[in-house]
Amino acid sequence: MKGKLYIVPTPVGNLEDMSFRAVEVLKNADLILAEDTRTSSVLLEHYGIRKPLQSHHKFNEHQTADRIKDLISEGRNVALVSDAGTPGISDPGFLLARTCASVGIEVQTLPGPTACIPALVSSGLPCDRFCFEGFLPQKKGRQTLLQALAAEPRTMVFYESPRRLVKTLEQFAEVFGEGRPCSVAREISKLHEEHVRGSLAEVLEHFRAEEPKGEIVIVVGGAVVERGEHHNKYRD
Repeated sequence: MKGKLYIVPTPVGNLEDMSFRAVEVLKNADLILAEDTRTSSVLLEHYGIRKPLQSHHKFNEHQTADRIKDLISEGRNVALVSDAGTPGISDPGFLLARTCASVGIEVQTLPGPTACIPALVSSGLPCDRFCFEGFLPQKKGRQTLLQALAAEPRTMVFYESPRRLVKTLEQFAEVFGEGRPCSVAREISKLHEEHVRGSLAEVLEHFRAEEPKGEIVIVVGGAVVERGEHHNKYRD
């Protein structure tokens, strides 16, 4: 019988955010794939999980996906984890899941931690409809994408590194308008979790004065829709 591929979310901060089921799946897996074995080893040791551990990251996933698929087809149960959060969400996972699903291998994704949802819900911005953009392209296509998103009516969620945060907020203010509502979440579920809310101008001013640190999620309000057209009232 074929084994299964388990996509297992891991805490984005506090190790106690790990679910009981996630721990059980990892304890029973024949092989655990980790984005960074050093990072995942800390989590596994915390929960007393001692299973074979193998690297699976964006630099080797194209080489390893077929081999992992074959192992699962032979009856092995394989669990995939990333450094933090849900694999496949701005982390390796999509290619392996697609490879396995294409040959009829069951792919089970456990519900669990991801940074974008707590940041969105805590932002105070509408979260009934939203679009997740993850990390923006650094160069090619960045400005074109931002111009297209200026008319997006849904709340938008972005990931960003602390060293690029100020520059990104400056670009958002220029394209979306300084008055567009924004919330920046930092270090979600960790000891120094912080949410900075206000207009893009106000949030930008804060982080120009206070150097950002840690994992960053930016939540930006969507453009206002009136009479079937998109209007950015926040420029007024």
